[in-house]
Amino acid sequence: MIAAGLVDIQKIDSTIHIDVKYATKDNFMGQVLYKNYPKVYLQKVVAERLSKAQKALQEIDPTLTLLVFDGTRPRSVQQAMWDALDTIPFSERVKFVSNPANGSIHNYGCAVDLTIANKFSKNPLDMGAGYDDLRKIAYPRHEDRFLKSGALTEVQVQNRKLLRQVMRAGGFWVIQTEWWHFNAFSRKKAKELFEIIE
Repeated sequence: MIAAGLVDIQKIDSTIHIDVKYATKDNFMGQVLYKNYPKVYLQKVVAERLSKAQKALQEIDPTLTLLVFDGTRPRSVQQAMWDALDTIPFSERVKFVSNPANGSIHNYGCAVDLTIANKFSKNPLDMGAGYDDLRKIAYPRHEDRFLKSGALTEVQVQNRKLLRQVMRAGGFWVIQTEWWHFNAFSRKKAKELFEIIE
């Protein structure tokens, strides 16, 4: 990853916590996908934006920290994820995993999956749905509906809004099907600026 020009995010900001889900079996596939890199790598400019988001969070509440689950994802891993969801119709599958034929923003080191945690206990804040939860309750665009029905609590929605607030302060935006996923660039811009990681 370093040879491809990426940086270890903790070299940019050591206060950011990591829990690389795809370096463990604690992910939707139940298998280790990142055998050789238990760290989170991003393009340097993206890691710097993430550090800015961390600073924004700690200005709001110094007991909290960003907890990163994933950053750069090689296209070979993207393909394995895509193939694992082959029972889901194409129109639904693309909401959760970008088609590896097109390349994902993760494949360029320009997307990050994360949450907020207590920096002392390391416990993540309750977001009402786990990381990689494929249900609609994980969709930011459906939060109001799930809040009205009682499936999400006000605290869970406020936790999600806090994450979006600090990530926007860092220069990221959320996608509407995953509360944890943030992009630093569009796919078009990422392709213009960086090489894909195979």
